[in-house]
Amino acid sequence: MLTKADFLNDLILAILFSVWMFFVIKCLARWTFDFAIKKGFPEKSSIYFGRKIIHIFGSGFVTLSVPFLFKEPFIPALTAFLLAFYNFWPHKKGKLYHWFQDANNIHEVNFCIMWGIIILLGWFFDKTFWLGVIPLLFVSFGDGVTGIVRNLKYKKKNKGWEGSLAMLICCILIGAKLGLAGVVAAILATIVEKILPMDNNLLDDNIWIPLVSFLTLFLFQWI
Repeated sequence: MLTKADFLNDLILAILFSVWMFFVIKCLARWTFDFAIKKGFPEKSSIYFGRKIIHIFGSGFVTLSVPFLFKEPFIPALTAFLLAFYNFWPHKKGKLYHWFQDANNIHEVNFCIMWGIIILLGWFFDKTFWLGVIPLLFVSFGDGVTGIVRNLKYKKKNKGWEGSLAMLICCILIGAKLGLAGVVAAILATIVEKILPMDNNLLDDNIWIPLVSFLTLFLFQWI
């Protein structure tokens, strides 16, 4: 049974992690963008680096902490939805954070919304959080790694196999936490990332990687 102390604990954590997220978004991602520009990467490629830094050091770090520190899913999910609005507002106003946002899509907004939804859904079926956390780690670390590997080679957004292999290895290592189900989910997550088009908001891998992975893990509970 959840208590007021549980919600207070999670509220304090949400505030602290929000500060961390803003540091990653406003500073770390921007420093990465500026460094990539100085190294001769095209602007769009540098934006891609900025996004993947947020995937790994922002979402990845926070997501990994959830099973160990948080008591309930509601405050984390609400925080994710607020962050989605924070990322959507620049698109609405036409004043993008140029170091990680792309006018052609709102993938970072989709990411935040799906994060909140999956954390909520996962907790209702698994109070340890791992059912929801593993799919989010796939899109945080796995998709983050594949983007960096491809960007380093091609200097643009590209669906090269090198990145897919890097993602597969990363996701299998993560998915092994849940045994065979996790490994199968990792393979499917990599396939989904590989086949989906770029810059399509409805077919955004930030939506479909966690969704397909979550459904796979959920179905394995009934096998």
